[in-house]
Amino acid sequence: MVIKTDELPPAAPAESPREPGPQSGGMGRPKKSELPAVMLLNGDCLDKKSEEPKENGHEEAEPSDEASGQEVIVIQDTGFTVKILVPGIEPFSLQVSPQEMVQEIHQVLMDREDTCHRTCFSLQLDGNVLDNFSELRTIEGLEEGSVLRVVEEPYTVREARIHVRHIRDLLKSLDPSDAFNGVDCNSLSFLSVFTDGDLGDSGKRKKKGIEMEPIDCTPPEHILPGSKDRPLCALQPQNRDWKPLQCLKVLTMSGWNPPPGNRKMHGDLMYLFVITAEDRHVSITASTRGFYLNQSTAYNFNPKPASPRFLSHSLVELLNQISPTFKKHFSLLQKKRVQRHPFERIATPFQVYSWTAPQVEHAMDCVRAEDAYTSRLGYEEHIPGQTRDWNEELQTTRELPRKNLPERLLRERAIFKVHSDFTAAATRGAMAVIDGNVMAINPSEETKMQMFIWNNIFFSLGFDVRDHYKDFGGDVAAYVAPTNDLNGVRTYNAVDVEGLYTLGTVVIDYRGYRVTAQSIIPGILEREQEQSVIYGSIDFGKTVVSHPRYLELLEKTSRPLKIQRHRVLNDRDEEVELCSSVECKGIIGNDGRHYILDLLRTFPPDLNFLPVAGEELPEDCRRAGFPKSHRHKLCCLRQELVDAFVEHRYLLFMKLAAIQLMQHKANRAESPGPLENGTSEARASVTPEAAEAAGEEGASGLAKVKELAETIASDSGPVDPKSREVIQNACKAVGSVSSTSFDIRFNPDIFSPGVRFPESCQDEVRDQKQLLKDAAAFLLSCQIPGLVKDCTDHTVLPMDGATLAEAMHQRGINIRYLGKVLDFVLRSPARPQLDHIYKIGISELITRSAKHIFKTYLQGVELSGLSAAISHFLNCFLSSFPNPVAHLPADELVSKKKNKRRKNRPPGGADNTAWAVMTPQELWKDICQEAKNYFDFDLECETVDQAVETFGLQKITLLREISLKTGIQILLKEYSFDSRHKPAFTEEDVLNIFPVVKHVNPKASDAFHFFQSGQAKVQQGFLKEGCELITEALNLFNNVYGAMHVEICACLRLLARLHYIMGDYAEALSNQQKAVLMSERVLGIEHPNTIQEYMHLALYCFASSQLSTALSLLYRARYLLLLVFGEDHPEMALLDNNIGLVLHGVMEYELALRFLENALAINAKYHGAKSLKVALSHHLVARVYESKAEFRSALQHEKEGYTIYKSQLGENHEKTKESSDYLKCLTQQAVALQRTMNEIYRNGSSANIVPLKVTAPSMASVLEQLHIINGILFIPLSQKDLENLKAEVVRRHQLQETSKASARDADAAAAGVAAESREEAKSSLSPGGDPPALSSV
Repeated sequence: MVIKTDELPPAAPAESPREPGPQSGGMGRPKKSELPAVMLLNGDCLDKKSEEPKENGHEEAEPSDEASGQEVIVIQDTGFTVKILVPGIEPFSLQVSPQEMVQEIHQVLMDREDTCHRTCFSLQLDGNVLDNFSELRTIEGLEEGSVLRVVEEPYTVREARIHVRHIRDLLKSLDPSDAFNGVDCNSLSFLSVFTDGDLGDSGKRKKKGIEMEPIDCTPPEHILPGSKDRPLCALQPQNRDWKPLQCLKVLTMSGWNPPPGNRKMHGDLMYLFVITAEDRHVSITASTRGFYLNQSTAYNFNPKPASPRFLSHSLVELLNQISPTFKKHFSLLQKKRVQRHPFERIATPFQVYSWTAPQVEHAMDCVRAEDAYTSRLGYEEHIPGQTRDWNEELQTTRELPRKNLPERLLRERAIFKVHSDFTAAATRGAMAVIDGNVMAINPSEETKMQMFIWNNIFFSLGFDVRDHYKDFGGDVAAYVAPTNDLNGVRTYNAVDVEGLYTLGTVVIDYRGYRVTAQSIIPGILEREQEQSVIYGSIDFGKTVVSHPRYLELLEKTSRPLKIQRHRVLNDRDEEVELCSSVECKGIIGNDGRHYILDLLRTFPPDLNFLPVAGEELPEDCRRAGFPKSHRHKLCCLRQELVDAFVEHRYLLFMKLAAIQLMQHKANRAESPGPLENGTSEARASVTPEAAEAAGEEGASGLAKVKELAETIASDSGPVDPKSREVIQNACKAVGSVSSTSFDIRFNPDIFSPGVRFPESCQDEVRDQKQLLKDAAAFLLSCQIPGLVKDCTDHTVLPMDGATLAEAMHQRGINIRYLGKVLDFVLRSPARPQLDHIYKIGISELITRSAKHIFKTYLQGVELSGLSAAISHFLNCFLSSFPNPVAHLPADELVSKKKNKRRKNRPPGGADNTAWAVMTPQELWKDICQEAKNYFDFDLECETVDQAVETFGLQKITLLREISLKTGIQILLKEYSFDSRHKPAFTEEDVLNIFPVVKHVNPKASDAFHFFQSGQAKVQQGFLKEGCELITEALNLFNNVYGAMHVEICACLRLLARLHYIMGDYAEALSNQQKAVLMSERVLGIEHPNTIQEYMHLALYCFASSQLSTALSLLYRARYLLLLVFGEDHPEMALLDNNIGLVLHGVMEYELALRFLENALAINAKYHGAKSLKVALSHHLVARVYESKAEFRSALQHEKEGYTIYKSQLGENHEKTKESSDYLKCLTQQAVALQRTMNEIYRNGSSANIVPLKVTAPSMASVLEQLHIINGILFIPLSQKDLENLKAEVVRRHQLQETSKASARDADAAAAGVAAESREEAKSSLSPGGDPPALSSV
């Protein structure tokens, strides 16, 4: 499963011995002695929130760092070398590790250039055949220097098919069509187009003296600041390698298959038909001994061997014999294939779809044709001849042992692999269901009610079957229930309680339908649901049952998930105890496992969107216009919100208790004893300010509270009654369910229609209702303002709808609050600085509203009208053409007789053309209506042009957003959106519609702990230790996820930055190149993350003197940002400063000025005209004017900068002094220039002119400025300073730990908090922002 080819990138792999740090000098690197003592990385510092690591990651990993480090090394570092003997080529050596399976050596040989054409062979050691599935360490006699012989084995039908498939894959290895079509986990990458192949020593420019060789720096016209042109074709530049080398015209299965009985007995397995590039038609027999030509033609069957009578064990060797073109092109193709970076070829764990594609020729392909019509069940995916039992696989992997690190790695790797396979199979099945290719299990019922089973997966449609959701909003509720359920599955999976099982769940949106795919509980289909359910309710709380084993299992999840154990009444008025919502059902499968399903109400309801008669919400909510009635009653709070709310309450609890303890002590002041901080001080009155002080004063007051709370909770020591009372009061005040310790839980059944509570629980229910109201108010009064503040400070920098949604979700804000967030932005005093957020928010609001309309619009379209309908919708949505006309599919072919309407159509087979009458006016009216109803926001736009004008949006951005949200793929060409004479889209422009898939993301927990510890170390200034921990994390991530994953991407980025700061530019380049490739492959070629990765890579290229590469990478990043958002974005200022500096370095002054002045304008807008960023921008512009000898302009800009420094930092600050010195220098140069000019005027041409000293900037000075703007700070410190700094960091860290330590114990840590802290880690890895607070130390 682990892809270990011999050329897999050295992500500190098992085999390579670790290099001892960056001691090697090398070109352009600072020597060891020059390295600063401590460096700080902006952007890579954890932001405040994740300093107190969720999941107790830091604390857990810390104590056992040494131990786990050792453990890891045991797994990783004992590689050895074996010699491989292959028939026909020279023997070669191969590095292997004892954990690998024999099969992985097979994979390596099938990937190597000289052995790739072999598939059917065994490996033998001293004449003994090695078992494919045994690990190398279990093989006797296999050691350093052993010789493994490759022995050709006889073919079977299965082996012959695998061989043909493999040869076809090799022939297609450079062909991007699979990536455009979104199959087999292929995806696009364009980095190599801009780096001209690999970045390594080969790419370095040699210096000739001081002169660099001339490079062309002119950017394409559409990239220049101010350009309004947004071409689409540049998104996917044509790669030279894609012009395919044609090896064969046709390779396909012959129509003579399968061989008749008499030929079977001669060893014939199957027949192939080939047309060579020279146009020779040949028939080939695959037999048990290999491949040979036979005498059959298209119409005559003659299986006798043809001449030349050449039997070859490999199809490639046979084709080499009969076609010289094949021989030449195939070897060229393999050379090119192995030259590509492995990250361009490895499959991604989940499919990534591209929303644009060029017109690709559809070539004949036998394997693709065969795959389309078999479900590939049992073919090469698993044990031959059996379908995969997904449920068994998913549950068995969870049952694997997890006591030590190697076991946990194995378990997490198995869980991740099965999940990604299950997601791929479920997606394929869901598409087949909607396309009408799967028979329903209840075919006699109407379409909406049908259910399907395919490949051992159960599929149901998102409609309200049998009025199940009647009280909750009908079909609308049935549509959101699957995603809520999926969130529940995610959460319970993350808590990972032994003995409690969830179903494999994937939610697929395709062609307007929502399909839920689930693994099947053994035995569930044979019995009625009423008999199966032994816990929970199947009718929303009328009949409720419970079960002691389920209560015991769910009790273990209740603390991390903050769920309260509670009692409800059933229809016979009996009390039933539950530890989840009533809908959560418990079923014991035939396999004896305890399953829970229907987890749609795992989290408490969101009262802002659930009006309840007789209940009043807090003032904060009422002021914001809540409660509002929503379309359905399944609105839940997000888990991130519940966690943030509990943490908020915990701080409140600590402060309240601290105040009361101080009062208590103050009252006993007549007997002063040593108090906090060792001083005795009495406080008469206690105010909230005092509480703040309690938090800040060494935090020992809070530490005492914490200690006291723990003592009381564990009943372990004597506690004086007054202190006990203090804790009780604090518990009561914050709504804790326990009176002796802080413990907040929610009852998910509160306000659930149909659920009744016993009389005895009324007080508890009242408290719970209050807690829910407080949580609803907390979202509005803390989380939304917090998000807007973070956006104003630019600690959060969304660039598109997806990154804005992610930022909202991290703070627990649901997307239905988007309208509220936009209102808040509009009312914010810093409104101009939030312009980019407002634009992104509005375009997200418009495209989401359009998506809602598009969903129902598509449901009425039959398959043959799909491209016409989609292009018509896009015309109505984006084209300025006032009255587009839809082309009905009937125009293409005329049917002789009208067929009778079938009652039983596939879900996507509706037979109407209502969609064709939509007009742009109607659609925009509906969009505004939808925005008002769903998001409570007034758009007031009648046409797309008005929206673009009013809000400053871009049509190309709207096209990207709607395509990504709905799965549309359009043709890569330039669209004239603004033409009033013809519509922008024709039906030929819609190439495909893909599914939009939501699934569980299993995590690598140990790797993540290492990663967090590494980050913490880096933040404390221990770079080398941090680097080692992160390298270890990378190893573990690779172990669990394989080579491609978004978390590995974050890891590589941080490693690159660390290596860069430690002076190892080559290593930084190599890691960052991988990060860019991976981001393109896993997130998408124009994802905001990818844009930032490009910027980092450009910096490292510049530092390695690869100037033209650095520029083309920066131009690419700028183009992508223009496409995704437009020019007016704070990140664009950083990008333009980078471009301007590099251009300044290569003496392109005019161009440099255009970019730097644009950056200055954007910085002034988003950071305020008096900010330090603006001062720096002025300085950069001044430097270019100085180089152009335009001293007046230079002086003007530097004066502006000086004024800002002086007012912000004071006269004596180093920055102010630097600016002042530079002003003097400029003044002198200006005076000298003026003298010279006067001299010329006075004496004419005979004047005696002193040559002016205007020098080009040195690369070092440009690099220094690049470091400043990218937030990479090198702070030279003496050893003593260093010790002080570290001590200060540790002190601050402890302070925060104490005051922020939350009530999440170790078991809570295992909860789904992982997701949030991981996201925070991710966001903390993003660049930009001001230098971290640490630098002020």
